[in-house]
Amino acid sequence: MSETIQQKVGKRIVEIRTQKYISQQELASKCNFEKSNMSRLEKGNVNATLSTLEKVCDALQIEYIELFKF
Repeated sequence: MSETIQQKVGKRIVEIRTQKYISQQELASKCNFEKSNMSRLEKGNVNATLSTLEKVCDALQIEYIELFKF
């Protein structure tokens, strides 16, 4: 079974977050999200809005395209 785009983006968020030594809780706080929502986003269990992805990119200090390099 192939991965959904939500799962691929979620994995990229985890990869980038861990490369930057940011905890899931810390990223959630920077985005003003609950940790449980960040967990669902990283697992690909939610279809994130563009504004949600914008908040994540801003918090990680990355360009949007970085989320889609898989």
